[in-house]
Amino acid sequence: MARPIGPTIPRWQLGEQLSQLRSAAGKSQQDAANRLGCSVSKIQKIEGGEVGTKPVELEALLALYGAAESLSSQLLELRALGAQRGWWSKYGAVPSPFATFLGMESAATKIRVFEPLMVYGLLQTQDYTHALIEAHTPALTDAEVDRQVQIRMERQERVFSDEPPDIWVVLDEAALRRQIGSPEVMARQLNHLLRLPKRVTVQVVPFASGGYPGGLGGLTIFEFADEMHSPVAYVECQAGNLYLEREDDLARSNVALNHIAAAALSKQQSRELIAAIARQFVPE
Repeated sequence: MARPIGPTIPRWQLGEQLSQLRSAAGKSQQDAANRLGCSVSKIQKIEGGEVGTKPVELEALLALYGAAESLSSQLLELRALGAQRGWWSKYGAVPSPFATFLGMESAATKIRVFEPLMVYGLLQTQDYTHALIEAHTPALTDAEVDRQVQIRMERQERVFSDEPPDIWVVLDEAALRRQIGSPEVMARQLNHLLRLPKRVTVQVVPFASGGYPGGLGGLTIFEFADEMHSPVAYVECQAGNLYLEREDDLARSNVALNHIAAAALSKQQSRELIAAIARQFVPE
């Protein structure tokens, strides 16, 4: 059984189709806004996949653009998929950028990651996650910390259940040596990296590699089935989250990941380094 993909990708697909139909019909975003009696900003958000549409709104736009009946039926089905609630909705309100991230993660067939400072979320143990969230956001209540831990654990269950994606993670050695929680928590986390499914590849860039493109920060590239969506690069920083889809942005992101991988140890050498650092936290 295929993994449910959530609402993110269907909304993006619908937004792209509507933008193409509007352009082909020679209509402006203001024309679309006038038809719906809304702001241009709302049309921009619909076309960007940030918000969904009501059936009556979509039908009005399709009529304005002169869409064929067969295409209209397909887009109405796509709208229904985009209106579904993601699995994360049971945990209450989730920030929109994070919901977008979870939607892409749920739908991806391949996930390539570079993480310089911590173990990647999908590979974290529960104790490590708990300690990490407490360290990153000390103002959270115990209940709020527990909620975030539960979301991260369910992320892992859903991604690794039916038809899991191929996952390739490159970590900086700093992510292995930075103690999050107690030494025992770190040792269990590092040993967990040695027991991951075969579809998960973990490599480590050692300190001995010196300078490399990873110094600019973390990077994730999501790849999807061809009929679903083109690849998307994701960058997170203090200023917010960026989703990069343009061809030149993706090319630059792929080059960066390739150079980062070139600086990393082989899979076997990485396993040996991870095991050695785990023993330093809790000697056998």
